[in-house]
Amino acid sequence: MLKLICWMLLKRGNFQNNYLFMKKLLGILVLSLLLSGSAYADENALLYFNQYLKNNGYNEYIEEVDICKELKKNSKEWFSAKCENYPKGRKILRNKLDIKIYTERKSEIPYKKNPNRNTLLFYTYYYTLDYDRLDKYYVEPSKNPQKFDSNLKVDEFVKKQLQTKGILSYIFYEKDKILIDEITPEDRMGLVFKNNTKWTSMSMGKSLVSYVTGHAICEGYIKGVDSRLNDWPLIENTLYHDQKLIDLLNMAAGDQKVIDDNVGLIKTKRWYNSYPISSFVSNELKDTKKIKSTRYHYNGLVTNIIMNYVIHKSNGNFQELLNKIFQEKAKIKNSVYFVKQPGLPDNFGPVRYMFVADRYDYLRIAKAIMNDYQNQTCVGKYLKEIHERRIKKNIKKGDEPDFNFSYSYGGQFHFDYPGLKNKIIFGLGGYAGQAILIDMENSRIVVLNSAHYNNSKYKYNVKKLLINPIKKGIN
Repeated sequence: MLKLICWMLLKRGNFQNNYLFMKKLLGILVLSLLLSGSAYADENALLYFNQYLKNNGYNEYIEEVDICKELKKNSKEWFSAKCENYPKGRKILRNKLDIKIYTERKSEIPYKKNPNRNTLLFYTYYYTLDYDRLDKYYVEPSKNPQKFDSNLKVDEFVKKQLQTKGILSYIFYEKDKILIDEITPEDRMGLVFKNNTKWTSMSMGKSLVSYVTGHAICEGYIKGVDSRLNDWPLIENTLYHDQKLIDLLNMAAGDQKVIDDNVGLIKTKRWYNSYPISSFVSNELKDTKKIKSTRYHYNGLVTNIIMNYVIHKSNGNFQELLNKIFQEKAKIKNSVYFVKQPGLPDNFGPVRYMFVADRYDYLRIAKAIMNDYQNQTCVGKYLKEIHERRIKKNIKKGDEPDFNFSYSYGGQFHFDYPGLKNKIIFGLGGYAGQAILIDMENSRIVVLNSAHYNNSKYKYNVKKLLINPIKKGIN
């Protein structure tokens, strides 16, 4: 219905006259979708999870109960379960697992929490379900997917970390071969996470937005990283208008007074991934000005602006651009996608940096990035430029999770990791411990997917899993 309303309004013409009316209407509709989605995390998701367990033969974890017999007749709960419509009883599936649903971050495990295995298992399932229900920019599999040779080695430390931490997958690749390839065992999260499970990138998707931006430049849609965002009417009268693309890529847009990556838009606390750019433009971003300081200020809103700017500049060819990157160059084996707010046309800025792929396709994409850099392609020159123009983060240890901590940032990539400071390492990192490190000089790649990371029980060993393999390789 939302898509139909958007189409009808746009067909009326005179976009500027209808703009305020459209934004108000769409704001109400989108908010209703989001509110219904928030309940999904703690109620419907459990029902889907229980059905998943049954469909896959994990019957020891579930039982069938008559919910109406458990509730007092004519009570509020009895009516809420609509038991009056089920005179013979209403049977539902219930799991036997001790699962805690967190409310602090709605659809994610809060950073400081130490969930039990069953809660971690449920959220692993939920992360695969949550993004699957949004609209997407899909890229279908390549007809000739990249194949990998392997010379697998057993690493007992990696195996132990998968048994005790939130790690789902660990791959180490060096000079055209996979040397370590481990996936979470079934008694951990293997009931849910498989080789072909599509997994969310979290903020690793920011770096992939940069990679897409490099291709948009090389295709001629954008002149270069010094181009100014002065040809996109959507962001006029905001602090981002007329800024250089490189400043947005470097998280140096002077937006410290507007956005905080922990709370969202400072004025209203609205989360930047929950609304389209148009909604923020007409509210929190209206008439804002950048501050003079261009220091590093990490946030997801600026990445979403970059992403939707690239879509605007690609003149209706954004899907073709994605196909060239992921089908033809990375040669993915399974489909991948960026997510977008449901039902909105692209000129409202609905697309998010969140990216979804399986564990091996993340490796394929990382290898494509490495190949571009090493082979001096046009995109490779873009990658070298953003590395050369990186800026200091000027943060101290503890300001970022250890897996994401580095001294420099450029073009939506992390650079200059402790212990790897003099090496050309492109780092991608995201919430819950997602990490990809690419050694451009020694052709080494680590791909780590994770369901949870914190500074206590779920703190995996960054030095042994990420830093040392990139620095020294493995024996």
